[in-house]
Amino acid sequence: MVDSTRLFVFLGAAILLAIAPGPGMLYVLARTLAGGRREGLLSALGTFFGGMVHVFAAAAGVSIILAKSAVAFATVKYLGAGYLCFLGVRMILDARKKDEGLPLAGLPRERNPFWQGIMTELLNPKTALFFLSFIPQFVNRTGGRVFLQFVLLGTLSVMLNTSADIVVTLLAGPLGQRIRRSEPFRRRQRTLTGAIMIGLGSYLAFGESK
Repeated sequence: MVDSTRLFVFLGAAILLAIAPGPGMLYVLARTLAGGRREGLLSALGTFFGGMVHVFAAAAGVSIILAKSAVAFATVKYLGAGYLCFLGVRMILDARKKDEGLPLAGLPRERNPFWQGIMTELLNPKTALFFLSFIPQFVNRTGGRVFLQFVLLGTLSVMLNTSADIVVTLLAGPLGQRIRRSEPFRRRQRTLTGAIMIGLGSYLAFGESK
């Protein structure tokens, strides 16, 4: 199974990425500010289930790749590390652009925010790419049960993301105003997240010998 060192690095990276404001968190915040706490919580729960679909799909794909060859699995890991660095650079560059904030006025009210949350996450190809690039870096190929390792790590990641979304929902008043109105705050958060992604991708690509 996953060794303790990789698990520690994974949890640290996953927590930092979970608390950094991203599209999922801003979506849940927008739903909360537009329709209240109940709508925000249902949206967060929906994004959780949508994320879990991506986790199981990615786990099945990586297991198949591993069954084919070790070289193919290593290729996925290095490509994934490169993709994490790419995401980090893009986040830093995007942080320099003018930010228009959350389009709350144009956000439609939905009778079923839970279902919309599922579909919003499920139909986001960036979520699938993220799991395919992030999780395989911490899978211990020699430990066996790759599918179970992937599902465990993916579930932890989704749970951390959802926990952060729920905290934002419960504190949508003061915290929501800070995130929504403070452009410098959002820029600093995106820059920090981008730096974390670059550092993580570089470490996994060049610092791992396994």
